Amino acid sequence: MADPADRRSARSLVIGCGALAREMMELIRVNRWGHMTVACLPAQLHNTPDRIPELVRAKIKSARGRYGHIVVLYGDCGTGGELDRVLAEEKVERIAGPHCYQFYAGAETFAALHDAEPGTFYLTDYLVRHFDRLIIAGLGLDRYPQLLSDYFGNYTRLVYLAQTKDEKLAAMAVQAAKRLGLAYLYRYVGFGEMADFMTTAAGNGTYGRPDHRLLA
Repeated sequence: MADPADRRSARSLVIGCGALAREMMELIRVNRWGHMTVACLPAQLHNTPDRIPELVRAKIKSARGRYGHIVVLYGDCGTGGELDRVLAEEKVERIAGPHCYQFYAGAETFAALHDAEPGTFYLTDYLVRHFDRLIIAGLGLDRYPQLLSDYFGNYTRLVYLAQTKDEKLAAMAVQAAKRLGLAYLYRYVGFGEMADFMTTAAGNGTYGRPDHRLLA
């Protein structure tokens, strides 16, 4: 019979943003990383990023002793370096980058997009699915449409960084751009650097090569 300590040491935990949950779970499924568990914090924390670091710390502390390896799938996400300070204290690694747009697109591709047009508003699959709730209602544009220019007056285009090749989502992204009065650019990026990060977390390739697919 396997020693419980050995079983714990073989298990990995990924603490991540709820906006990434679907993609993390799909990577685990298609790669059969049965030893890997996901624990997510609410995506709405992006509205109060100052709360993210200590809530991540709490997740780490509650997981100590139950997992052999803990990593964090958050960018800095507006914490002003506080998340990195917490993770340094807890000796836990996170994916590199300031936000999910960069690690989905890849640092080089994102830099090129930003340099080409700094006034870009980005959407991911998650944000396309929840555009009305998070962007329109979340910013009050359903009640006060006159605020549109206040929020988006400095933007010139919307870039949809797609994780899936989903025609329905692409059509929804086009409508989102029209609603905001922005030019539209579609860029399929898949999982980007998230897949590489999770593959390392799963055991440095021990459990097989990463499958970057996500079912539409």
